Amino acid sequence: MKPMRRNFSLLCILAFAAGTVFADQVQVAVAANFTAPMQKIAAEFEKDTGHKAQLIFGSTGKFYAQISNGAPFEVLLSADAATPSKLVSEGSAVAASQMTYAIGKLVLWSAKPGLVDSKGEVLKRTDLAHVAYCNPALAPYGAAAVQAMKSLGVFDALQPKLVQGENITQAYQFVVSGNAEMGFVALSQVFKDGKISDGSAWVVPSDLYQPIRQDAVILEKGHGKPAAEALVKFLKSDKARAIIRSFGYAP
Repeated sequence: MKPMRRNFSLLCILAFAAGTVFADQVQVAVAANFTAPMQKIAAEFEKDTGHKAQLIFGSTGKFYAQISNGAPFEVLLSADAATPSKLVSEGSAVAASQMTYAIGKLVLWSAKPGLVDSKGEVLKRTDLAHVAYCNPALAPYGAAAVQAMKSLGVFDALQPKLVQGENITQAYQFVVSGNAEMGFVALSQVFKDGKISDGSAWVVPSDLYQPIRQDAVILEKGHGKPAAEALVKFLKSDKARAIIRSFGYAP
């Protein structure tokens, strides 16, 4: 009996060791607007697969520059579809891995209750001091904000009042800190438990800006890496999609 027990124990140890050998870590560049949902997704991903996602958050434009200069990212979760497509065309990403993980939504938000009305008419007020948005050259949500303001015919009048953040997180912080009365941010930043929880907001109609299709892609440094492939596959799972929906995105 004793040899059998020893053999069984040895098998258990070997099985555990095999699991730890196959578990891996993946370096993931994540668009700033997707910070909160990706933190939840990464935790579930590690529980389900054993792989760990090392997350770095920032603007899509900045990530593109870093990847082009050899940054060690293995997966990119972009705030647009154009950047992953460009990386694929340049040979820096795996074409077959590109997929849309979320459709983003733009919102005009203020930390002050009652300030932003349900039609965005507040943007026409002459007594506004500052309106935040993010750099349209680096962040797709910034480009969408500019498109929306131009569609509404208020962009030129608002020019002296616009406060530009490097990314969507900084634009949001401008509003939270009071440095801007309101700002164009991602719906996911202010959406909780199925509703916009604080302040006042106007969800900008999608026909005022080009759809914010957010694509993920495995980068060349992640090509053939099990953890990178597993993460992109996990983004398509029901569990990940449920998290994405809970933050106001269309998955």
